[in-house]
Amino acid sequence: MEKILVVDDDVDICTLLSAFLTKKGFEVSKAHNAGGMMNLLKEKKFDAVLCDFRLGDMDGLEAIGEIRKIDPAVPVIIITGYSDIKTAVTVIKSGAFDYVSKPLIPDEILLTISRALKASRGENAPVESNSKNEKPKQVRQEEGFITGVSKEANELFRQIDLVAPTIYSVIIYGESGSGKEAVARMIHERSKRSDQPFVALDCGAISRELAGSELFGHEKGSFTGAITQKTGHFELANGGTLFLDEVANLPFDVQTLLLRVVQEQTMKRIGGLKEIKLDVRIIIASNENLQEANRKGKFREDLYHRFNEFSIHVPPLRERQKDLMIFAEHFLSVANKELNKKINGFDPDVTDCFRQYNWPGNIREMKNVIKRAALLCDDEVLHAKFLPIEISNPDKFMQPGNSFSNAAATTTTDLKSATHGAEYETIVKVLKQVNFNKSKAAKLLNIDRKTLYNKMKAYNL
Repeated sequence: MEKILVVDDDVDICTLLSAFLTKKGFEVSKAHNAGGMMNLLKEKKFDAVLCDFRLGDMDGLEAIGEIRKIDPAVPVIIITGYSDIKTAVTVIKSGAFDYVSKPLIPDEILLTISRALKASRGENAPVESNSKNEKPKQVRQEEGFITGVSKEANELFRQIDLVAPTIYSVIIYGESGSGKEAVARMIHERSKRSDQPFVALDCGAISRELAGSELFGHEKGSFTGAITQKTGHFELANGGTLFLDEVANLPFDVQTLLLRVVQEQTMKRIGGLKEIKLDVRIIIASNENLQEANRKGKFREDLYHRFNEFSIHVPPLRERQKDLMIFAEHFLSVANKELNKKINGFDPDVTDCFRQYNWPGNIREMKNVIKRAALLCDDEVLHAKFLPIEISNPDKFMQPGNSFSNAAATTTTDLKSATHGAEYETIVKVLKQVNFNKSKAAKLLNIDRKTLYNKMKAYNL
């Protein structure tokens, strides 16, 4: 019987997860804080750890570090309240196997645990495509990246091949979800640093107060809440490549420190005295023009010029029509593998829907759409009825009488429904106004990006 450790300071969630997993045949142990977690890890060997990102006495990154000290091999699955995938990138790059977001879905938890257990046993084989027409060169299995065959794809990879062997810093521009991190990883894997670490940090997913600590680390007691020493991303990437996504979100004072570190190739942890020598190649990414960000006073001009040795633009999915179904076939093959299904391709209506849809969330959106459709599919072929309505029937989706706001229109005495309906319509209107640029939409809506992503998920946008 496989042993699972569940760690959550919410007693109710911990109890429910424990009961659910016990019914599914696992031997489950519970802990409600970091101390209890570490005691249990020292007492027995676990096959997987399911840990909440925000414990009362420790956050998820620190928890991963402590778990690794006791059992370096155990897969760790983080439970996070943030539904945006990018929020969890830092956690995964810090050593977690994967994450699940609240509200928790039983099937998703079981699937993630199953994948973690298979990975720890070495059972994860390379994913094979179901498409008979797919050429092997279109999916780089060793890199986990799809190249495509379009003119835009060829130009993108020509630039990657050109800059990868150099020591240049690179700026990657592209919309959210278009694959900027995958491009950065490919540059690293084709460089002379490929045998060294590739470390990614989403600067838009960390608080202003913790940005410096995430980059440079800190010493124990250097500020309130610094209960242990922390290694920053620069140290983790030493000798390799550091990828900073949405870099314009860094506070100005942290940008100043970053400039000094980049120029001098040395740093000190926050609260520390020791100079640490660095050899790090930096790749940054942004979904907004950094020159424009400089004019708005958001990004230092000298930092921009320091990074702007080479720039790459990642085209959005809607501009890569020839690659569209290559991506779709690949994601379907991945979903088949994860769900143990044998869906043999797409109905022609699905292909038409995909080609007509604007894909505001780009590759990431397509991946999630196909995973969800494959989970719902009970046929040998994936049909349009399994797709979200905004893709399968966009005209109906945008009709006021059929939108989410219909709930408010039909029950106008229900204040809560009316409020949700007005909120939904405002979010849709603003997203369309800025061509689904989520950073700009969040600014116009006067909310942060995390809140916007959560609301979009709640309204199935």
